[in-house]
Amino acid sequence: MEEVFQNEIIKEILAKYRRIWAIGHAQSVLGWDLEVNMPKEGIMERSVAQGELSVLSQELLLRPDFVELVEKAKDQELNEYERGVVRVLDRSIRITKSFPPEFLREVSEVTAQATKAWEEAKAKDDFSKFEPWLDKIIDLAKRAAEYLGYEEEPYDALLDLYEEGLRTKDVIRMFDKLEKDLKPLLDKILEEGKVPREHPLEKEKYEKEWMEKVNLWILEKFGFPLGTRARIDVSAHPFTTEFGIKDVRITTRYEGFDFRRTVLSTIHEFGHALYELQQDERFMFTPIAGGVSLGIHESQSRFWENVIGRSKEFVELLYPVLKENLPFIEEYTSEDVYLYFNMVRPDFIRTEADVVTYNFHIILRFKLERMMLNEGVKAKDLPELWNEEMERLLGIRPKTYVEGILQDIHWAHGSIGYFPTYSIGTILAAQLYYHMKKDLDVEAKVAEGDFEPIKAWLREKIHRWGSIYPPKELLKRAIGEEMDAEYFIRWVRERYL
Repeated sequence: MEEVFQNEIIKEILAKYRRIWAIGHAQSVLGWDLEVNMPKEGIMERSVAQGELSVLSQELLLRPDFVELVEKAKDQELNEYERGVVRVLDRSIRITKSFPPEFLREVSEVTAQATKAWEEAKAKDDFSKFEPWLDKIIDLAKRAAEYLGYEEEPYDALLDLYEEGLRTKDVIRMFDKLEKDLKPLLDKILEEGKVPREHPLEKEKYEKEWMEKVNLWILEKFGFPLGTRARIDVSAHPFTTEFGIKDVRITTRYEGFDFRRTVLSTIHEFGHALYELQQDERFMFTPIAGGVSLGIHESQSRFWENVIGRSKEFVELLYPVLKENLPFIEEYTSEDVYLYFNMVRPDFIRTEADVVTYNFHIILRFKLERMMLNEGVKAKDLPELWNEEMERLLGIRPKTYVEGILQDIHWAHGSIGYFPTYSIGTILAAQLYYHMKKDLDVEAKVAEGDFEPIKAWLREKIHRWGSIYPPKELLKRAIGEEMDAEYFIRWVRERYL
C-alpha cells in the first residue's frame, strides 16, 4: 500500500498525535460500556474518569511543541492527505483554545446538573424544574459564540462546531425551501389517504428473540462484519461508536411492540457504522480517520434507513424473514408491511416522526435556538413559542410539556446548533440516492439483495475520504454540486404520491 504521508513534519505530528488518538480510543470504550454494560452506580467514577481524560487530551493538543509543529506544517508543500491533517488539527486547536478552562468547567458542571433537572422535569411534566437551568444554558451558548467568534450572527459559531463551514444563511435557505414545498405535499399526502396514519402492526407484540434473528439477518445481508470488525448490542438509545477502523459497534433497542422501530434503528445505525468501516485504512491512528461531520454522517444513516430500509424492494426481500420469525405476520401481506414502514402522521415527538414530517420538528427547534441567541428570549417564554410553532407547522398543539419542550435532552447537554445536522442528513440521503441512480439500478440491486455495488459507490464517493476535505468540498467532489433540498422534495413526491 502506497504511503500517503511523505512530509517529515507531518510524520512528526502524527507520531505525537497517537497519544491523543489513544485517549480518544479509551474514551470511546468507556462511553460504549457506560451505555451497554455499566451498573447504574458506576456513573460517578466513570464521569470523573471521562472528565480527566478530556483534560489530558486537551493538554496534549495544546502543548506548545505540538501547536508549533502544526503551524510550521502550514508553510510546507503538502499533498491533499497532509493538508487534511493540518486542517483538522488546526480547527481542533482553534476551538479548544477559544474556551478558557474555567468556562469549560462551568459548562461541564451546569450541563451535568441541567441533565438531572431535565430528567426530573420530564418525569413530573413540570417545566419549572428545568427553566432556571435552561436560562443558564442559553447564557453559556451566547458566551461560547463570543469566545469562538463569528462574522454575521452568534448562531453561526455554534453551527460551525457541529458542521464545519455551515452558516445560518445556509440553514435558512434549506428550511425556507422545505417549508414552502413540503407543507403542501404533506397536506396532499394526508388528504389522499393512500398512506396510512396508523396501522394495526404498531400494536402487535413481539418477543425480543424473534426480532434479534430478524436484525441479524438484515446485518448479514448488508455484509456487516459481525465478530471480526463489528458487533451489535442493546442500549436505551440506539447509537454507533467507533474505536477505530477495525472496531465499530452499534446498538438497537427492543420495546416489545411496533417492530419497525427496532428494524429501522438497526438499519440506521448500520449506515453510520458503514461510514467508519469503509475508511481508507492508511488513515488509521490519524486525525483524518472518521466521518467528516454530523450532517454527512447522518446522510449515511438516513440513506440506509429511508432510501433502502423503507423501500418496497427491501420490504419484499425482508417479508419471508419476518414471516418466519413473527407469528402475527401471517395475517399481513408484504404490501401491509410496506405501508406500515411508510406511515405519515403529524406527531408531537421528533424521534417518532415519519420521514415527511420529521424536518418540521427541526425547523421548530432551529427557530427557537436563533431566538434564544439573537432576540433575548428567556426560558419562560419558550414553551408557548414551541406550542405555537408546532401548531403552525404541523397543525397539532402539545397538551403537556413532555409532548413539547421537554422531549429532547439536547439542550440539557448544552447542544445548541446541533439539530440542523439532522435535516442536512435527511436531505443529502435523497440527493446521494439520485446521483447513485445515474450509475446503478438501485432498486434492482436491493430487490436482488445485492448491496455490494451500493456500498462500493458510497465508499468511493464519501467514505474512503475520511475527514480530508471539509463537508461542502467533499460533496462538491462527490456529486459536483452543493446540498439542494429539491432532491428530498422530489423523493417525497415520488415515494408518497
